[in-house]
Amino acid sequence: MTMAICEVCGNDYDKPLEITLSGSGEKRIFDSFECAIHALAPACARCGVRILGHGVEAAGAFYCSASCAHAAGILSVSDRA
Repeated sequence: MTMAICEVCGNDYDKPLEITLSGSGEKRIFDSFECAIHALAPACARCGVRILGHGVEAAGAFYCSASCAHAAGILSVSDRA
């Protein structure tokens, strides 16, 4: 049986996640959502936390919340409800 190797942790796993990125069509292989998040989720430009939900984008950067964007000097954004 051929197993896929997670590109983040190197684990050989028989039930991998294969994620295809839109636009480029690039295929990525992970053994868990945790590894996929580590590799693919953007990080907040201010605090560095991985953005898993609806962050905000301003001035070409991603922020985990409007609060972080405000602390970085971006006052024109608000959190989505």
